[in-house]
Amino acid sequence: MQVLQSSGMLKVGSAELEYRMIGPHPHEAPTLIMLHEGLGSVGQWADFPDRLATATSAGVFVYSRAGYGQSSPVRLPRPLTYMHDEALEVLPKLLDAIGLRRGILIGHSDGASIATIYVGTVQDHRVRGLSLIAPHFVVEDMSIAAIAAAKRSYENTHLREKLARWHKDVDVAFRGWNEAWLDPQFRKWDISESLAYVRVPVQIVQGEADQYGTLQQIEIAREECYCPVDVTVLPGIGHSPQREAPETTLIAMSDFVNRILRLHGEGALAA
Repeated sequence: MQVLQSSGMLKVGSAELEYRMIGPHPHEAPTLIMLHEGLGSVGQWADFPDRLATATSAGVFVYSRAGYGQSSPVRLPRPLTYMHDEALEVLPKLLDAIGLRRGILIGHSDGASIATIYVGTVQDHRVRGLSLIAPHFVVEDMSIAAIAAAKRSYENTHLREKLARWHKDVDVAFRGWNEAWLDPQFRKWDISESLAYVRVPVQIVQGEADQYGTLQQIEIAREECYCPVDVTVLPGIGHSPQREAPETTLIAMSDFVNRILRLHGEGALAA
């Protein structure tokens, strides 16, 4: 177990991963592990992790996957199995490295898919629940159209400049995500089977106007999961509820987290 500071770099395998630790450490209280979107990083969560820590009294651990933020670079092209690789090779080592004892995985977009693969494949009794923001379980036509549009924006607008604020190598971050999703073979990607093996409560927070996915993703979760699925659909909100509707998203997520912690008699709010 590595000693965590409020921020720094965490050695996981051969990579150095940028992280922030907010609130009590994993040996002191339940920890919320936050997995970012396909173009995300530690910094792009802004103050949402801090507010979640305050609302739950849990610790919050946020990190940038390799190839994102200030973390170690990756070689391109990314394999089309990159989300499975993150879930089954990197995430277990990370959870052990921080000394996780009990907690909840919180994922956005790609991060939600990675969290789902992990919980549906690894029977990790430390993980008490799964909170997913705009998750992908299958590839939809509109997802591909939106990702193709993002490529055009990256090449022809100020999108690259905006993303460069957050990523040490912005081209690696963007191309690693974009090129994998636009590979014709990626249309076969489907992790719905993982949902059938999830044995903890699941929350889904979905914007009704999400340009990257439809409410079909929620229906898949409801059909496949044997565990409770708590759904919050936000009218008029797109792919990033935590940025577009932070107050509503915070309330929904903190309510879910606190309910799970109370169920297990854990955390400062358990009494």
